[in-house]
Amino acid sequence: MKKLIFSLLAVVFLLIGCTFDIQQPEQQPISGHEMKVHFIDVGQGDSILIQSPNGKTMLIDGGIKGAGKTVVAYLREQGVKRLDYVVATHPDADHIGGLIAVLNSISIGHFLDSGKVHTSQTLEEMLTLISDKNISYSVPEKGEVIDFDKELSVEAIYADEDASDNNDASIVLKITYGEVSFLLTGDAGINIEKQLVKENIKATVLKAGHHGSNTSSSLEFMQAVRPEAVVLSYGQDNKYGHPHAEVIDNALAVQSKLYGTAEAGTIVFTTDGASYNTTAEEWTGIGATSSIRTSKANVELISKDLVNEVVVIQNTGNEPVSLQGWKLVSVEGNQVFNFPNITLQQNAKLSITSGPDAKDSKGTLKWTSKQIWANSGDAAQLINAKGEIVSELE
Repeated sequence: MKKLIFSLLAVVFLLIGCTFDIQQPEQQPISGHEMKVHFIDVGQGDSILIQSPNGKTMLIDGGIKGAGKTVVAYLREQGVKRLDYVVATHPDADHIGGLIAVLNSISIGHFLDSGKVHTSQTLEEMLTLISDKNISYSVPEKGEVIDFDKELSVEAIYADEDASDNNDASIVLKITYGEVSFLLTGDAGINIEKQLVKENIKATVLKAGHHGSNTSSSLEFMQAVRPEAVVLSYGQDNKYGHPHAEVIDNALAVQSKLYGTAEAGTIVFTTDGASYNTTAEEWTGIGATSSIRTSKANVELISKDLVNEVVVIQNTGNEPVSLQGWKLVSVEGNQVFNFPNITLQQNAKLSITSGPDAKDSKGTLKWTSKQIWANSGDAAQLINAKGEIVSELE
């Protein structure tokens, strides 16, 4: 009799356990509220709107100055009457230009800036407006947690106001809601990515650095992030050839889905913290100007001083590189410097100078005594003897 009772009890407990297993949900929303991340189509530039689960808003960059009206109109379409935070990742015109219109049109609670000093009229105008409107302003430090929404983790995983280059001064943000995260990299280059891979940078969605340029989004970085989706924010038929083939290959190598603003327009991700969706169609390559694979040569642009007219390149590889047939291009003015028949040894740097103080000396080449670089912003491209873009600085 006792054996029969124990057997019946065992069956009952087993059935109860099975019932509990069946009723357990696989995933539950964090709070029942959704977060939206809008990658606004501003052409060749960046602008990202975050709408938090508790209705807070953050705008990260605003595209070029001419895109300001587009950004303001889009914010109003989304019912945004106030921005709790605005972030200027770095002072390049294709990131902060559109923020002028935003500052003039919408109430802003707090402004986060890279702090990078740059002599441009656009940056001066932006900082003047922030001061005149008495907007709370700060420069985040690496590792700083931003008090945006209690249900989110928002961390500046990289920031460096003393960086020698605008792009490498980019504020890199990681925004996490439950199991879903977004890594927003500004124009941070491969040298910054090498620092970031030492940290926890795995993310669900990655905004590819520098509009899909091969100066960012290295394979090592992609393998560390392991994004399920990669967003390319770039303009159709842009003069830089973005996105570059290496970036596409690197994203596909880690089995990421690709989305591009030039093709899909504004891209919106919606998440409840457990899963996410987007209505955007996957990227197919329409609107990309470069189908030719760019070179992976080991000579790259490492700095650009528009005021003093000095551009520095470095051979970061293990072998000497002949610069015969290579070119340095000022994109804004379409002006070209043709390198002489010289060889750049491994680890060696070479400065190309222009303007009144230009000179020829050891480690320095003179381009011209005329002013070449536009102080308001002028991209530099390094092109090898095959005509391939091997490095770029905006």
